[in-house]
Amino acid sequence: MANLPNRDLLRRIEELEAENSVLRGSDPAQSTRPDGSDAARPHARKGRGRAWTLLATVLIILGTLLAPVALIASWSKTVLTDTDQFVATYAPLADDPRIQTYVTDQTLLVINEQIDIPQITSDVFDGIVELGTGPRATEALELLKAPAASGVQSLMESGVTSFVESESFTNVWASALRISHTQLVRAMGEDAGAALQLEDDGTVGIQLGPVIDAVKTALVEQGMDLANQIPAVDRTIVIAQSDALASVQLAYGLTVTAGSWLPWIAILLLTAGVLVARRRSVALIWAAIALALAMALALAGLAVGNIALVSGLSSETLPSGVAGLLYETVAADMRATAVAVLVLALVTAMVGWLAGPFETPRRLRGLANETAGKVREAAENRGVTTGRIGSWVYTNRKLLRAAVAVVAAAVVLLVRPVTIELTLWTLVLSGFALLVLELVQRPDVAVTTSARERSSVSGPE
Repeated sequence: MANLPNRDLLRRIEELEAENSVLRGSDPAQSTRPDGSDAARPHARKGRGRAWTLLATVLIILGTLLAPVALIASWSKTVLTDTDQFVATYAPLADDPRIQTYVTDQTLLVINEQIDIPQITSDVFDGIVELGTGPRATEALELLKAPAASGVQSLMESGVTSFVESESFTNVWASALRISHTQLVRAMGEDAGAALQLEDDGTVGIQLGPVIDAVKTALVEQGMDLANQIPAVDRTIVIAQSDALASVQLAYGLTVTAGSWLPWIAILLLTAGVLVARRRSVALIWAAIALALAMALALAGLAVGNIALVSGLSSETLPSGVAGLLYETVAADMRATAVAVLVLALVTAMVGWLAGPFETPRRLRGLANETAGKVREAAENRGVTTGRIGSWVYTNRKLLRAAVAVVAAAVVLLVRPVTIELTLWTLVLSGFALLVLELVQRPDVAVTTSARERSSVSGPE
């Protein structure tokens, strides 16, 4: 064997390592002594093997079932405890025409409830009549009451609409959101003074007072002195309604707390299931596939939730377009995270299959190693070599590959929010790093040294 070329020797060693991996994952009864002196040992090992397989299956199933819950908990913790993220999520709603129309309608409704414009207009004309007018003038003034009230109403509506569509409303909306972030926590703690109210009948609403105050100021600045009569308003507009919302207060505290550690528990369960399995490569593939299926079900659940919310919510409580928009705003980040994890799980399953002790992947790895060897050989023929660094990389190749995997996993797990782009770029860069390691390593020197040592021990054939 010592006379084989280094490249053929390297290929042979890789084949032997693959065969050893298969043998390590085979039935332990095949490794018993031929004299049969320990007849009970094969059965004991087989029993232990089944126990480890059962344990690995249970751990992977638990981790998979926990993954969607961890997804929701992680989102809840991020949005409900990070003010900047909360504002960034909901502030763009101020520019959506559906929200602007809804806020305009609600604001005009409150103003009309507080100010009787037809009555005020009528009182003005009656005051003019009392000053002394002729019959024809009095009749003309009576005819002008309705058009005048309609004109004031139209002017008021135009002023409110103009304000809601302006940048000033966007700023007021963002400011209110920033304040409402702490108010939300107070509402979940059943604080009666919170701006965000959770009522006993399962409705959630936002106080309209700050918006009315801003509208009042804007109308006065436009010359509508009538707006000075708008009083301070204690009015809440409903943004959601569900019989289950009464239990949200309890779930809120649990979810925010669990959001810190629940994702890690799911990951640890999946990892432990792979580590304790008899055939780790197979367990890794099935764990990744199970995680991908869990994320697909989570995506389906988010889609069904949107349909259920819109169909089950009364249009009198909240317009269907606004309800769908609010739900999509909530679900957008969770959907992006689920898709990113789904992509990562599928790629992990593919990598696990390529790295496993299967016939086709073994041939593909052999072809890749041969191609990389030819590239290194061509480079060394031209005087380009990695020297001792390449030999060190080859000796520690498994550790370096594991380090690349750990760094990639840390990026996907720790960076928030998780996006498809982040996941794909992480996978691409990880693949590039593994390719660089494959090209930099110098197996010829290490293999030659190992072959010489074996030859010196066994002697010439």
